[in-house]
Amino acid sequence: MKIDNTSFKPTTASVSPRPQPKATPESSATQAEAVSLSPLAGSLQTGDKPPVNSARIQEIKEAIAQGRFKINADAIAGRLVETARDMVNRQRSA
Repeated sequence: MKIDNTSFKPTTASVSPRPQPKATPESSATQAEAVSLSPLAGSLQTGDKPPVNSARIQEIKEAIAQGRFKINADAIAGRLVETARDMVNRQRSA
């Protein structure tokens, strides 16, 4: 089937941009006041310690390169379920 581009001619006349709401200093301040950080986010911003273990990353890279790295699907699935439960419990208590 050959597609003929002459039968379709898009028009821009029917498309109108949505009006953007005007930002006022009051609305910006209200939005800024509503922002809060979790303790984890706060600790990441202070820079007390790096959020990654570079030595462990290098160890895993070497294990992958040498073919020694084994993936434990049960452990991954268990931690995923545990994380999901924690998130649900936090939402219920909030």
